[in-house]
Amino acid sequence: MTDARSVLADLRAGVAPEPDAVRWFAKGLADGQVSDAQAGAFAMGVCHAGLGDAGRVALTEAMRDSGDTLAWDLPGPVIDKHSTGGIGDCVSLVLAPALAALDCYVPMISGRGLGHTGGTLDKLEAIPGLLTELAEDRFRHVVAEVGCAIVSASGQIAPADKRLYAVRDVTATVDSVDLITASILSKKLAAGTDALVLDVKVGSGAFMTDREHAQTLAETLVDTANGAGCKCSALLTDMDQPLAPAIGNAVEVAEVMRVLTGQGDTRLAGLTEALGGALLALAGQAESAEAGAARVREVIGSGVAAERFGRMVAAMGGPADFVEHWEARLPVAPVRRVVTAGRIGVLSRIDGIALGLSVVRLGGGRAREGDVVDPSVGLTGVARLGDRLDADTPLATIHAADEAAAERAEGELRRAVEISDHDVTPPKLIQGEVS
Repeated sequence: MTDARSVLADLRAGVAPEPDAVRWFAKGLADGQVSDAQAGAFAMGVCHAGLGDAGRVALTEAMRDSGDTLAWDLPGPVIDKHSTGGIGDCVSLVLAPALAALDCYVPMISGRGLGHTGGTLDKLEAIPGLLTELAEDRFRHVVAEVGCAIVSASGQIAPADKRLYAVRDVTATVDSVDLITASILSKKLAAGTDALVLDVKVGSGAFMTDREHAQTLAETLVDTANGAGCKCSALLTDMDQPLAPAIGNAVEVAEVMRVLTGQGDTRLAGLTEALGGALLALAGQAESAEAGAARVREVIGSGVAAERFGRMVAAMGGPADFVEHWEARLPVAPVRRVVTAGRIGVLSRIDGIALGLSVVRLGGGRAREGDVVDPSVGLTGVARLGDRLDADTPLATIHAADEAAAERAEGELRRAVEISDHDVTPPKLIQGEVS
């Protein structure tokens, strides 16, 4: 007879549990037969022993089936995108309304901050009044009327994953390929997605810091999703520096609004177009990824995507005039401190994990489950790799709750970057594709 102890004993011995045992454990996560201590031990054991291909599929499908699954009857393709996590990565907030403006439907079930990375839900909730926990009927209504909604998984959608996700964040078990795969795909498959594009990050600010492991994760995700009947492809993208020049919640929403209003960061806009193009091609809505990217670029440039974003915000409880007055609506930290380079040189390295954790310590993320997030704190104007710096060139601006926090963050920022005397070639934004 399967029980939690036998599953954990296998993992402790370095043996992958049988698929049926993995399914039992996922069910136990959802119905309470598995305790918090056992859930944490399971996550640690999976990092140690792994689940194997069959166990990974079993965990994914069991977490998907641990709650409700959605089916859609809409006059267009139901598509989605997911990122494996990085810093300054707010693509979802630009891409979802752009795809909605192209007559697609995007029921995006997202997560909160995990480890050093920011969470899409935390970013959205920086908008006053906006609620990401919607009842299923409201979720369906927003998707049908607006074309997109970015929400948290309800207690009925993959509840086993919701429980394990929170445990992973506080037990240093985030970077397991098996757990990442099952977590991402259980929610996406439960949401009834027809086609899915994955943004697999690689670099100093990603969970997968080297190309080989990122490639493995991308292939594992794509194979598992396609095997479960969901069309899927992936891009491997750079995370040796923040995607957008901001890290935090409200400050990243501000970057999103700049892109949607035609004045934003080119890396953020470029990756949004590339992921959207790949997804439109996958769903049969464009002849090629390049043609799809051009369509995404058009609806962003015309302001149609911004209008759709505003409709989504209002439908989820946020201000009806957010797009017109976003600068006045977003929370602002009481302390701002500009940190300059202090010497002449070239920015040659950024420790992305260190920067992400610094923002967590500012209050922009959770050190422990249940911590309250301060949406106003973070970093803006983060310098780019390869930038030539003078002594007075800003490395970043710190947004903090008080001077003591800003002082601590300044020291962490300086330790997280390296300035050299020679030119540096920044890594390519898009480093590979798995289809």
